[in-house]
Amino acid sequence: MSLKPDDVSKIAQLARLAVSPEEGEALSRELSSILDLVAQMTAVDTSGIEPMAHPLEMQQRLRPDEVTETDQRDLYLGNAPQAEAGLFLVPKVIE
Repeated sequence: MSLKPDDVSKIAQLARLAVSPEEGEALSRELSSILDLVAQMTAVDTSGIEPMAHPLEMQQRLRPDEVTETDQRDLYLGNAPQAEAGLFLVPKVIE
């Protein structure tokens, strides 16, 4: 598929991009080559191929779900300017 510089300027206007005429020429060639590649990939027969979620047949290694941190809530609340009932108190922002 071949894009003309006029097509690129229309696309740029829709995307709210400022494209100079020189950039429009270069972009029309680059976008045309991208669209040609997409057309080539669309032409490939994939009817007998099962879709994949990932190109590698691997399973995720999972670690055991264990607690590794100690409870330091009181230490952290001690650094707060105001705290009550295990919660940080902050100034009211919305009135």
